[in-house]
Order: sequence, then structure tokens, then C-alpha cells
Amino acid sequence: MTASDPAASASAPPLPQRILDVKHAVALCVGMVVGAGIFKTSPMVAQALSTPWELYIAWALGGVLSVIGGLCFAELAATFPDAGGDYHFLRRAYGHGLGFLFAWSRFAVIHTGSMALLGFVFGDYLAQVVDLSPWLGPYASAWMAAGLIVLLTGLNLLGVQVGLGTQLGLTSLVLLGLLLLGAGAGVQQWQGVAPALPHTGAAAPDWGLAMVFVFLAYGGWSDAATLSAEMKDEQRGIVRALLLGLGLVMGLYLVANWAYVRVLGLSGLAASPAPAADLMRIVFGRGAELLMVGVVTLTALSVMNAILIAGPRTTYAAARDLAAEWHLARWNARRGTPSTAVVATSTVALGLVAFGALTRGGFSTMVDYLSPVYWFFITLSGLAVIVLRRKEPTRVRPFRVPLYPVLPLVFSGCSAYVLWSSLVYVKAGAMVGVAVLALGALMLWGHGRVRSARPARRS
Repeated sequence: MTASDPAASASAPPLPQRILDVKHAVALCVGMVVGAGIFKTSPMVAQALSTPWELYIAWALGGVLSVIGGLCFAELAATFPDAGGDYHFLRRAYGHGLGFLFAWSRFAVIHTGSMALLGFVFGDYLAQVVDLSPWLGPYASAWMAAGLIVLLTGLNLLGVQVGLGTQLGLTSLVLLGLLLLGAGAGVQQWQGVAPALPHTGAAAPDWGLAMVFVFLAYGGWSDAATLSAEMKDEQRGIVRALLLGLGLVMGLYLVANWAYVRVLGLSGLAASPAPAADLMRIVFGRGAELLMVGVVTLTALSVMNAILIAGPRTTYAAARDLAAEWHLARWNARRGTPSTAVVATSTVALGLVAFGALTRGGFSTMVDYLSPVYWFFITLSGLAVIVLRRKEPTRVRPFRVPLYPVLPLVFSGCSAYVLWSSLVYVKAGAMVGVAVLALGALMLWGHGRVRSARPARRS
């Protein structure tokens, strides 16, 4: 069969089409990165640092390193275009075993941990305006998080999904919320009102811990880099989109943190469970606080729904590749969803909400849980640029990382530092996350032994 055979052309998988302009890619990049994290991570960063200037430097550094990481992923996506993204790159660079481990980590740690984390953001902000503690006690936020997960699961099982237009509308709402924070601080600055609390921070800055939370808020740039396979301009399009998109995100994040510090003070920011709501209440009153709570809760809902759509599909695909007889590899044709994977994802997320509630850490426990695993694979993805250049040197690369191999090594080194920082203070969340990844490795090993022990089929 020749390459020109119509049957071969019909059976070949379709490749991404190069249809995106830079402006479209910038909008998608911002939408993929900006989420509810910025409304919750800033207090944790403030707790780890000593001065407002250190806070601003941390957020600027996070933006610069995210751009470098985006350039590394852009080369991978342009050279090996595939809807699997990280999963495809890791499997190609390191083999099927690591690809499975990454898929397992998304199911059991990264996606489910992110859902629980966002559930706590939802609960913490809603608790600002709805006091359910008389009925739910100290676990009110966790109960609200669990209730949202159950609701979204039911909608997805029924085939009801938030459309692209709604997702874009909610992203616009988030951007408006960040701009409102800047406007509120501007009002305080113009009126000469002092911050609510002084700028007293940690006695000694802990940059590693601070960067764990900063990078969490910048999460999503790895997905944005995969747009390189769809850019009209193969050479410069993704670079311009990443620089403009992540530059815009960095500017918005710096404005938000300046606003927090200007109105609440560094110590006030560090102590606030819902800084955006507190800022709006101080400057504009109760009505503005309710508006900001609405923005944050809708954002958390939107991102959780997106995870619940995409995450189970990755799980289904990986299970299908590994063992077609697994329940996770079943697709519900009538509903158009991988129903078993949806239920499994939600069940794990609910278990993590319970874990976060029991440790009394909630949001921070989920950051501890998913960070080591996430940064382990991000480090390997950065090194995959070098590995694949050596393994497949003749492969056509429409885009190449500038200053190779310096930038991939800088990014991988910084990622390894954040990985180390997420483990150096070994907490319950980090220990459990690493243990769950080890469980996936044991499952892979056991599956390999079972397959090797099966008798060969007779022809």
C-alpha cells in the first residue's frame, strides 16, 4: 500500500489544522492560565515572604519562568502535534511506562487534586457570605466543595456540559474581577487611605515555598503551549502568543497583588482566607463583596467543570491503551461520555475533599498533595526537549527553543527546585501524593507481570 493510496489516507488520523492567528492564541492562552487560583494563592505567598517587593518579584519571576517553560512545550507540540499533549511527549521520550504513570497521576493526583482544591476555593469564598457553620460546623467549606463536585458530576453524566461560549464568558468575568481589584486599590491610593494592616511579613523569606504557590496560579501554560500545532505562523506565532499572553497574565497578577497589599497590607493579605472579597468590602462595601464572591465561585465552577470534561477522557484513553477490558476503558455511547471514568474521577476528588477537611488544611493540603507529582512530570517534560532532540535528530522542528540547551536546562532546574521545595517540609498531603504515584507504579509493574505470564496465543 503506497502513501497515495486512498485507503491509507482515509485511515490516517487527522492532524491539527493551522488556523489560529496570534490574537486568537493570546485569548486562549490567557483563558487557559487565569483561573480561581490567583484569588486564593496570594495569601500563601505572602505568608512565605517578608516584604511587598519580594511578593512582586516572586510573581514576576513566576511569569518569566512560565514563558521559558511555554517555549519548551511549544517545540514539543510543534514537532509532535498530538491531542495528548504532555502524555504524548513523555511517552515518546521515556516510553509507555512513564506515559501510563503520567496518565495515572492526572487521574489520581493532578486532576482530582485540582478539583478538590478548586472546591475549597468555592467553599471558602461562599462562606464569606453564607454562614453554614451552625449546621455544618467547621467543615462547612468542605461540604460545599463536595456538593459542587456531586452537582457537576450529575450534569456531566447527563451529557450537560458548559459550552465554549459560556467558558469564554466566565474567563472574561475573571479578568473583570482582577481589574476591579486594581480599581479598588486605585481608589484607596487616590484617597490616601492607609492599608488595613501593616506590611509585616515572615522573619526570613522562604522562596521555594512561595514559588510553589506562584506556579500553581500560573498553571495552564503547558496546555497553552500545545496551541503551537495550530498556529498559522509555524516559526514565530507561538512565541508571540506566549509572550503576549503570559505577559498579560503576569501584568494582571501583579496588579492584583499590588491591590491586595495596598488595601489589606502584607500581613492582612497573609491572614485573609478570601482576599479579593475582603478588598472589595473594605473599598466599596457589602454589595461589591457579594459581586466578587460571585465572580470567584463561578470561576471555580467553570474550571472544575472543564477538568471533569477533559480529565476522564484522558483516563479513558490511557485505560483503553493499557487494558481494554478495564471498566475505566468503557465509553457510554448513549450519553457520549466515559461515564465510568467520570464517576471514578469524582469519587477520588470527593475523597480528597474529605482528606483536606480532616487535616484542617483544605486548600493548602491539596497544594501539598498535587505539587510534588505535578513538578516531577513538569521537570521530565522540560528535559524531554533534550531527550527527543537526541533520539530523533532528523525530525523536522517547525519551532526550536531559543538558546538551546540553556533554556530547557534552566527551566528543568527551576522545576526541580520547586519539586524539592514541595517535599522539603514533608507534610501529610505531599506524602500521600507521592504514595499514590508509587501505587500507580506498582499497578503498572503488576500488569506487566500478568501479561508476561499469559500463555502465548496459538496461531
